[in-house]
Amino acid sequence: MPPPTAATDECQNDMDSRAKAAWLSDTLDTAIERLRKAHPSAKLLEQSVVLDVVGQLLPTDGGLDVIRERAIQMDRAGLFAGSDWDHPEALLPQISGNTLMAQDPALVAIEAVSLGRFLAIATGQARHENLHQETARHFLTQVLALNLRDIFGQSNEATRALGDRQVTKQRLLRYFSDHIGLTDVLGALVTEVWRLLEQRSVQVGVAKDMIVQIAIALHQNGTEPGSERLGAERLVSALFGPTVASLDDPGIEAYLDRIDHFDEANLSREAMGFARAMHDTGLVSDYHVAFLLHVLDYRDHSLVPEALGLGSTGLDCWRQYRRLINDLIRASVTLSTPQAVYGLAMLLERGVLHHAPMVPALDRQLRQKVLGSARARITLCFGDVVQPETHLLAGVLQIIGQPLGVGQGANPTCQSARAIAMWSQIEPDYLLHIISQACEFDAMLMQFEGTKINSANLPAGPVGVGPIDADPVSVLLVPHLDRIYAEMGRLCIGREGDPHRWINPEFHGWWVSRDCAVAVDVATGKLSDYENFLRRFFATYHPHHNGNRPVSHPQPAGIAVTDPNQQFVGWHAISILRVAEDQTGMMRVYFYNPNNDSGQDWGGGVVVSTSGHGERYGEGSLEFGHFLSRIYLFHDEPLRRQEPKKDVSEAAVASVRTQAIASWASDRQ
Repeated sequence: MPPPTAATDECQNDMDSRAKAAWLSDTLDTAIERLRKAHPSAKLLEQSVVLDVVGQLLPTDGGLDVIRERAIQMDRAGLFAGSDWDHPEALLPQISGNTLMAQDPALVAIEAVSLGRFLAIATGQARHENLHQETARHFLTQVLALNLRDIFGQSNEATRALGDRQVTKQRLLRYFSDHIGLTDVLGALVTEVWRLLEQRSVQVGVAKDMIVQIAIALHQNGTEPGSERLGAERLVSALFGPTVASLDDPGIEAYLDRIDHFDEANLSREAMGFARAMHDTGLVSDYHVAFLLHVLDYRDHSLVPEALGLGSTGLDCWRQYRRLINDLIRASVTLSTPQAVYGLAMLLERGVLHHAPMVPALDRQLRQKVLGSARARITLCFGDVVQPETHLLAGVLQIIGQPLGVGQGANPTCQSARAIAMWSQIEPDYLLHIISQACEFDAMLMQFEGTKINSANLPAGPVGVGPIDADPVSVLLVPHLDRIYAEMGRLCIGREGDPHRWINPEFHGWWVSRDCAVAVDVATGKLSDYENFLRRFFATYHPHHNGNRPVSHPQPAGIAVTDPNQQFVGWHAISILRVAEDQTGMMRVYFYNPNNDSGQDWGGGVVVSTSGHGERYGEGSLEFGHFLSRIYLFHDEPLRRQEPKKDVSEAAVASVRTQAIASWASDRQ
């Protein structure tokens, strides 16, 4: 008999691994059945047994196939019960990568099963009542896109130190990429980043992370020539080489040394290159920051408006308020706060400095100190590389420059996010007033029908001490707004009808119409006089039925959010911005959604558009009837006569009603 060779040993190991996977497969089937039959008090123990077997299967040949094939069975048996994974439609793709490297093997195992469930649904091998096939595929595409470095096998000291955990993560991701396809991932990733950037969110961290992954992919594998590669390279260059002098990504010090020898013509070319890239994507390169501070301190100040890409309104503000603008740049723009550049440019383009209170209010903000727990909160969220005052001022510029870019993050604070966006749009001086209150006193004072409400005297709301995945202004204000909003609700206890009738005008501002139409009976949750509700919305907002009266101020409204399967998800606060025909002549409602991503599929053909139908940055839009089919509350002027509108056709009302009954109102008749 010939002596064993390395190849023989490897073959034997493969056979042993496959045999182990087969044995563990039978063991897993038994464990799943025990979990399915377990009494609720014993579920936790049986869940741990299943996860232990899954953990043993992960490194075996064929083990991932076993997990994928049984993922739905494990779900139905109750593996995810009592955990976040029990709601796959609410899971965040940016969290998966870190969970796959968790020190707790049970966490890795449950994430692996969850991803196996997504894969089974995405490939059509299984169905799930709360997860659509395309939604599952999109989720996996994002997970892969955010972890391309691991798929390509790139390592550093940090990843090497993880040992087997990193190996397991790479193995899982490569398995999913084999089934989904990396070509699709890269193409979808580029499309997804552009879709997110078109909304001009204040928070761009996820988009920047995705662009880093695109850069890695281009460096490792490249792509075929064409529009996909062109779109990818535009994104990468916007961050890492937007101008001639920064094209090779030389590093900040080397870049500054280069431009130190440039004449005015070359500096002007650099300024225009930065401005073009910034306004194209909404992203600010670190090189842009370095250039702006350099020309402000050492060169011709006239290059500043060029670097900001200002139009006629912005240039007019620059000429009149140059000192203030220079001070704002020096105090807010750093390598830790690059997006302040875009925020400032958009603030100037809005012309808000011509509003009399804004200049002294911004002067006050320049000198404002952040005190007390507010200071600790901002430091916790954004680090201590720069002072909390710098982060806050940068956030102020972004919020006022990009009012529709405010996002609530993963927090139940849509009301507060909507209020911040409204104040930024309509009364930015009031926004700066309450920011000053929160900085100095770590409190906020508002009134409800003459009753003073001090946030310092109220218990913490649902968001606790505050959100951590939000912009600096929201981190500062939302804990106070959250408490005040809840207190206004308490003051409405005992009143008949929906409390938002009284809360919204007091909480948001004078421009909110004082009458309120609600589609459901608050006590029962059932539809109430729904046909009249629909006709009244037509009469209030549709230009063909309201005398062509435009929406002058954003109006708060409530929507019944549904998933792609038209299943009711929950109530949500938005604001109606305008109603107009798009380029095809279709009447659309344009609205602000405080979710960080407004583009959503609400099922039944109701898909929110964020571009391509006349949307401005930050707006979502729907065809008028589709939008109305998801509305359950809106405000109206009480002085307007409320007679039934006969000029709205029965067919139009019936169409909207049918869509509502097929979705959120299916059990509310």
